[in-house]
Amino acid sequence: MNEPKQKKKRVDGQVTGLAGEFFVAGELLKRNLQTSITFGNAKAIDIFAYSEESGITYTVQVKSLRSKNYFPFKRSAIVESHMYVFVILNKPEVAVDYFVVQGSSLANAEGDLEKYLDDPKFPGINWRSLEPYRNNWQVFI
Repeated sequence: MNEPKQKKKRVDGQVTGLAGEFFVAGELLKRNLQTSITFGNAKAIDIFAYSEESGITYTVQVKSLRSKNYFPFKRSAIVESHMYVFVILNKPEVAVDYFVVQGSSLANAEGDLEKYLDDPKFPGINWRSLEPYRNNWQVFI
């Protein structure tokens, strides 16, 4: 007899999002920014990051995926004053990928970056479009 196929267990999106937020907070802390994760208590802001050196407080939105794919994301959700960090967690033995983009850059996106933002069926950003922003942490300085 044929054995029934085992369904692949779906990963909890909240767990993926929280993992991304913790990874980003760690990267910001390594760069001497004081960080506070909001744990969903501040709408549209995942992390507050403060630079003592510049006196600037950054509002950070984190978008996380477990593997290289398409980040669901609407143009209408862009806040120009926010920083956006797109995170690909990858498998445990593979380093995390970070793409750090200023909100103003997203709002004025052109070419591949804006290609799918206005798609009425499934708006978002393909991870390959973010390649110019890989490890772009200097925007926090």
